[in-house]
Amino acid sequence: MMEFVLAGPKQIVFREYSEPPLKPDEVRVQTVLTGLKHGTEMAMYEGKTPFATHDFDPEYRLFREKENQQIYPLNLGSWGVGRVTETGADVRGFSVGELVLAPMPHRPTNVVRPPRLYRLGDIDPQMAIFTDPAIFALSAVHDAQISLGDHVAIFGMGAIGLLAVQFARMSGASVIAVDLLPERLALAAQLGATAVLNPAEGDVALHMRDLTGRKGVDTAIEISGSLMALQQAVRSARPCGRVVAASYYKGQMPFEFGAEWHHNRLTMISSMPVWGMPHRRAPLWDLARMESTILALMREGRLVTAPLLGHVFPYASAAEAYALIAEKPNLYIKTAFTYGEADGGS
Repeated sequence: MMEFVLAGPKQIVFREYSEPPLKPDEVRVQTVLTGLKHGTEMAMYEGKTPFATHDFDPEYRLFREKENQQIYPLNLGSWGVGRVTETGADVRGFSVGELVLAPMPHRPTNVVRPPRLYRLGDIDPQMAIFTDPAIFALSAVHDAQISLGDHVAIFGMGAIGLLAVQFARMSGASVIAVDLLPERLALAAQLGATAVLNPAEGDVALHMRDLTGRKGVDTAIEISGSLMALQQAVRSARPCGRVVAASYYKGQMPFEFGAEWHHNRLTMISSMPVWGMPHRRAPLWDLARMESTILALMREGRLVTAPLLGHVFPYASAAEAYALIAEKPNLYIKTAFTYGEADGGS
């Protein structure tokens, strides 16, 4: 069997791999569809990641300089759908042949453990791969502490941003969507945004003051990864408001702390639901509850994802897919790899 690895920045290489014997608490799946992360994965692909020069120490929760600067080769991937082909002796509740969903790398077969393995049921595989961006979107909305009637600005209408628009609306907020691409703003309006703003057409922070009686938004959520957008999010928040930074930011970024950040007494929150981070409302909420909540919303038809999936690439075309996304990052909102079953198994 063949898998691809990232052998270095922008170097996708296919190589043979073999499967070890299954442990009693493991499930083997034949992969059907995996979703690409246009933020984190592309940062790894382009070599723009702190892991290139530093290791993350889980005990100290610090990035520490690497002794060995080599991080490649490595696997890429996030969540995927697969068909069970084998179960370990201690596994209960999963049957050979059924479709399942779990965090998994991009490869034709994967081994997963039941705690984060979900039966797909009647969820379309092409919807199910949005579980990963939905986790980050829901975490950002939870961190925003939205109340009924709040005004919320969301910067960046990628997959996470467009899902966050839907979650914020479900929470009772009016949502102002911000993006540079008119087609994404149109989609945000279709998904429930009450106003849309394009920074290319004027001062969005000033316009938000006009939309909110000159007060500003209660919370600004930044999900574009742009320093300029983060600065505008700060400018958009009302005095004593909240700014939620949910992006994976790349590289060194200077920031103006002496203006609105200082004078409006804002609170900035880093929104990171994984890497061992507890939910801010733990133990009432944890990662498992977030995942099950997202899947329930999918089953109930309350979450819209179909317009967000731009293209499904054959797994064998991985090198071409990453090169295209790197060259034209705004071409697709989200993409996926298919592994043989027609159209991702749907």
